[in-house]
Amino acid sequence: MAEEDSDLERTEAASPRRLEEARAKGNVPRSRELNTFAIMMAGGVTLLILGPRFANGFSALMQHWFTFNYVTLRDPMMMWRGLWETTLAMLILFAPLILVLLIAVFAAPLSIGGLSISSQALEPDFGRANPIKGLARLISLNGLVELVKALFKALLVGGLGFWIIWGRKDEIMRLAAEPITGSIPHLLDLMAWSFIWLSATLLIIVAMDVPFQMWDYYKKLRMTKEEVRKEMRESEGDPHIKSRIRSLQREAARKRMMAEVPKADVIVTNPTHYAVALKYSAELMSAPTVVAKGSYLLAQRIREIGEENKVPILEAPPLARALYKHAELGMEIPSALFAAVAEVLAYIYQLRSYNSGEGEQPLQPKELPVPKELDFEPVE
Repeated sequence: MAEEDSDLERTEAASPRRLEEARAKGNVPRSRELNTFAIMMAGGVTLLILGPRFANGFSALMQHWFTFNYVTLRDPMMMWRGLWETTLAMLILFAPLILVLLIAVFAAPLSIGGLSISSQALEPDFGRANPIKGLARLISLNGLVELVKALFKALLVGGLGFWIIWGRKDEIMRLAAEPITGSIPHLLDLMAWSFIWLSATLLIIVAMDVPFQMWDYYKKLRMTKEEVRKEMRESEGDPHIKSRIRSLQREAARKRMMAEVPKADVIVTNPTHYAVALKYSAELMSAPTVVAKGSYLLAQRIREIGEENKVPILEAPPLARALYKHAELGMEIPSALFAAVAEVLAYIYQLRSYNSGEGEQPLQPKELPVPKELDFEPVE
């Protein structure tokens, strides 16, 4: 019972396949605090660098907005055209800030979760509207962390914000008395430094939130031991099916091999333990090739097919054993056996000539030059 319970506990790290499936569904680690920090810091730095440009451009636009003449007031189309031109000019003026903020919006999530494009994330999930599940999320560990984080952020950012405003209250009050050409750059400078200081404060929260989000993400994707075993079976295949496939593959290979036996020049046998079929074509091959080989029942079948197709069979136990052990199917024989096989083929060619009525009957080779290190005794 204890072992069954342990198999149902999510104690195993998520597999690459599990992580890939989660990514396909749009489930990747994200940190809202990192997003907020990136946007505020990017906005503050951009305002600090391009503040004078924004101020001068905005001042010029303000002067243009509030400059009217008799023709403009009498023609509504002139008013609409002026509004359109001013709006377009505003967009062009603040385009660098908008671009930087857009980069920050996309770069922050990519920095911890990578790129994830999933249509499944856009599909409606009515389970999220379940009030029971919503209540469960509120009282979960993640909900508690979010509550503590929100309280800490409110105290930290609120305290720093109050300190910034209170410390520069005189500057802020003087803005109303400054001319518009001076107050706008001053206001943008105040906003930029305020964003930068607040962003620096958020960095403390980000440093705590990002590791927690990563830990929580991988914790939610943990697997039970049974899930790991099931995934391994699915990825590697059922052992019985794999065994059956291998069996069918061996049978198909055996049939192909047997189909080559009638084309062989000679079959060298042990005589009962091993049988090796050889073929040689001077025009197509640089050395004799093994077209079939087998032991015991398979060797017997090779001999039977050879006899049915009148393929010469030569009993040469040392050579048969050496060829079976050291020559690969479909490959040329080892160079150490060239001399022995050459004698066998010479005998076969002479035998063919004799059977066709030419020449004398050749003597069957007895002592073939087979290196002792290539020979072995068969296991009964």
